[in-house]
Amino acid sequence: MTTVRRAPQQDRSRATRQRLLDAAVECLVQLGWTGSTVTVVAERAGVSRGAAQHHFPTREALITAAVEHVTEVRVADIQRELDALPKGPMRTEAVVELIVSWFTGLPFRAALELWVAASADPNLRELVVPLETRTGRKVHQAAVELLGVDESAPGVRETIQATLDMARGLGLANLLTDDSRRRRRIVRQWAQVLDAVLAPAAGTGVGGGEVDG
Repeated sequence: MTTVRRAPQQDRSRATRQRLLDAAVECLVQLGWTGSTVTVVAERAGVSRGAAQHHFPTREALITAAVEHVTEVRVADIQRELDALPKGPMRTEAVVELIVSWFTGLPFRAALELWVAASADPNLRELVVPLETRTGRKVHQAAVELLGVDESAPGVRETIQATLDMARGLGLANLLTDDSRRRRRIVRQWAQVLDAVLAPAAGTGVGGGEVDG
């Protein structure tokens, strides 16, 4: 007779929470804020409404946790992607493409739905603004690491932020139609701008060049 070992309660609880977070992101992207109720998310996750509310007492708590989770997962992937980037003169363009990809995937679409809802809901805004502050800090630091620059050098921080703002704009432009062809041209041009502007602040990053120190 085979004995089936039940997963510890903590593992089951963690798995339930993960299913709820994944389902919440899917619902937010596909149904928007209005359609992403706790009941709908719980049904998609395959758990009871009571179980969902045990982990997340309110819809606001569930959705903001889901967006934060998916963003953290995306940021955690950066190091692996960094290792896979090419060296040499094509590196900056590959870095810009990677940064732009952060704003054309599911995490950005989910966050955008949350921003729109928060703009008209003061209570939700109180949750979203700190989340976006933390997320923005992580994304900014990731861009600095990817480009391999010294952020203390004059103008570097502003240039990094301009890169992120441009990438966010390209993500918005891609929401309704496939903007990939125009986006590639912009990415290529912006990479050339970065090579010219950031090279003095780079270690071994921008353009793959070395700076004597």
